[in-house]
Amino acid sequence: MPRKSTRLTFAVLATGAGVFSMLQSLIAPALPTVQHALHTSQSTATWVMTAYLLSASIFTPILGRVGDLVGKKRTLVAVLFTVAVGCLLAALAPTIGVLIAARVVQGVGGALFPLSFGIIRDEFAPSEVGRSISNLSAVIAAGGGVGMVAAGPIVTALDYRWLFWIPVGIVVVATLIALRYVPESANRASGKVNWLGAGLLSAWLVALLLPLSQAAVWGWGSARVIGLFTAAVVLFGLWLLAEARSRTPLIDLRVMRLPAVWTTNTAALLFGAGMYAIWSFLPGFVQTPRSAGYGFGASVTAAGLLMLPMLVAMFLSGMLSGRLEPVLGAKALLATGAALGALACGFLALWHDEQWQIAVVAGVFGLGIGLAFASMANLIVGSVPVDQTGAATGMNANIRTIGGSIGAAVTGVLVTGRLQPSGLPYGSGYTHGFTLLAVLCLAAALAALLVPARRAGRLSGTARATSDPSGTRSADGTGSAAPVATSVSTPRG
Repeated sequence: MPRKSTRLTFAVLATGAGVFSMLQSLIAPALPTVQHALHTSQSTATWVMTAYLLSASIFTPILGRVGDLVGKKRTLVAVLFTVAVGCLLAALAPTIGVLIAARVVQGVGGALFPLSFGIIRDEFAPSEVGRSISNLSAVIAAGGGVGMVAAGPIVTALDYRWLFWIPVGIVVVATLIALRYVPESANRASGKVNWLGAGLLSAWLVALLLPLSQAAVWGWGSARVIGLFTAAVVLFGLWLLAEARSRTPLIDLRVMRLPAVWTTNTAALLFGAGMYAIWSFLPGFVQTPRSAGYGFGASVTAAGLLMLPMLVAMFLSGMLSGRLEPVLGAKALLATGAALGALACGFLALWHDEQWQIAVVAGVFGLGIGLAFASMANLIVGSVPVDQTGAATGMNANIRTIGGSIGAAVTGVLVTGRLQPSGLPYGSGYTHGFTLLAVLCLAAALAALLVPARRAGRLSGTARATSDPSGTRSADGTGSAAPVATSVSTPRG
C-alpha cells in the first residue's frame, strides 16, 4: 500500500541522487586547480576522477541488491551518510592521496540511483510511478549538467574545496529528512548477499574500467593495459559461472536475459558511450585557443555557460517524458532520445566554427539525454520483479558507465592521436571523434527499436510481483516479469 508524504520522499531521493550526479562532473573542470593546490602531477590528479568511477561501479549494483534484501530506506540512509562523510573528507583533504580516498568514499553514492527507483516503485501509487521515475531521471541527468556549469563560478568566487563543502550541507539535511520521513518498504527479497559474486563483480569491473581510464597514460599496448583487459575477461567468465550456480545470486542472470532488459542495457551501453564522451570532450573543445585552428579560447566559466542549454534541455525533456510515456511508450522515447544524440553529434562533426552552433548542439543533445535517461529507467523498472529492482537498475547504471568509459577512451585516442607542434590536438581529431559518437548514438537508437513492444493496459497490485526469481518467466515463455503496479510496466512500442 503506498504511503503518505510521497512529495517529501521524492524531494529526498532527488536531492541525494542529484548531488551524486553533480559530483561526477563538478570536479572535472577544477582538476588543474586541484593539481596546482595539492602540488601533484596531472597523471596523479586524474585519479580523483578514476577513483570515483571505480568505486561507483562497484557499489551501485551491490548496494542496490543489499537494499532489496535488508531494506531500501535503511540502505539509503547509510549511503547518504557515507556520501556526506566523503564530501567532508574531500573538503578537508590536505594531500592528493586523502582526496582520492575521499572520492572512493563518495562513490558509494552510486547506490542512490537503484535505491531511489526501488523506493518509488514500492511506495508510490501506481499512477505516480512512471512520472516520478521520469522526474527523478531528469534530476539525475541535470545533476551532471549542473556540475559542468557551476564548477567554474564556484572555484572562481570561492575555492575548489567549496565544490565539496556545499554538498556536505545538502546531503546532511537530506539524510536527516530521510531518516525521519522516508518509509521503509515491506517488500524484501529472500536470501542473502552473494559475497563471492560481489567480489568477482568488483574485480572484473575494476580490471575493465581501470585500463580504459588510464590507457592514455600507460599506453594501449602496455603490459598493464593488456594484462588487465585479459584479467577482466577471465574474471567476467568466473563471475557468470558463480552467479549461475548460486542459489542467491547478486545479479539474477535470468532477469538480465529478459528481452526488455538486455535490449535496454545494450542501448544504455551505446548511448552512455556518446553521452559521457560529449561531457568529457566538448568543454575541452571550446576552451582550446583559436590559434589551434578551432575552439574559442573560452574560460572554464564560459565553457560551462555554453553547456547551459544542455542542462536546461535535459531537465525539461526528462520532466516531459513522464507525461509522454503513457502516450508514446518508453521504447519510442528511448529511440527518440538516442536519435537526437546522433543528430547533435552529426551536426557537431560538420559545423563547430561558431559558438551558437555549440549551444544548439548542447541543447539538442540535452533533449536526447533527458528522454533516454527517463525511458531507460522506466523500461528496467517495469520489466523486472519487485525484489530485483535495485540490482537491475544498478546494473543498468553500471552498463551506462562502462559505455561511457569506452566512449571516452576511444574518443580520446581519436582526438589525441595526432598533435600539433604546440601540443594541441588537430581539429580533424575532434571531427573524427564527434562522427564516432554520432554512430554510437545511432546504434543506440537501433538497439532501442529492438525493445519488445508491450500491450497497453495497467496491471494492478505491486505486491503481485513475485519475489521468486523463477517468476520472471511468463506462461508464454517470453520472459516477461511478474505483474508490476506501474504505468511503466506496459510501455507501448
